[in-house]
Amino acid sequence: MLTNVLIASQIALWVAVILLAGFNLLLLRQVGVLYERIAPAGALATSKVLAKGLELPGRSERSLNGGDVVLGSGRTDGRAQLVFFAAPDCPVCKSILPAFRSLAAAESGSTEFLLASAGEDIEEHLRFIADEGLQKFGYVLSDRLGMELGISKLPYAVLLSPEGRVEAFGLVNTREHLESLFEASERGVVSLQQYMMEGERA
Repeated sequence: MLTNVLIASQIALWVAVILLAGFNLLLLRQVGVLYERIAPAGALATSKVLAKGLELPGRSERSLNGGDVVLGSGRTDGRAQLVFFAAPDCPVCKSILPAFRSLAAAESGSTEFLLASAGEDIEEHLRFIADEGLQKFGYVLSDRLGMELGISKLPYAVLLSPEGRVEAFGLVNTREHLESLFEASERGVVSLQQYMMEGERA
């Protein structure tokens, strides 16, 4: 009789363990779904210098790929500009470059895609350009540019209107973050976070 009770209790215990394991799996799945819903929808705007509508005075910078790059106002080609701040020693930057190249191919008619970096080792940047297939983009090497725009973290991107005014900006850790700059511009906000916060307040 005692043996039967022990066996029954063992079976009940294992059933409870299996049920708890199944419950935990379901809970983990729901946590994943919740994370996807509340994850940042776009690039995180962190610069204290940049602001939507701010005009970037026109400036000419030498490109490591040859020729000059005109940034900001005063351009006449009628295209917007996306300036992607990256560095050869930034692994996240390198992981975003395939999306940068793909987006540049898709949006080349309306947007000029440029890269900007800092440092004194030109050979390192030339190797970076060659390794990542960036020869067809304007590549500006300027410590001053990043400092003037308040860029303190990488990878960072700034979208400028054809008139050289800031449309959107922020940290871009994924392809979705990069694409969100264009969506934010279409919605008239500096970032999708701002758009979502304004929607919640309304």
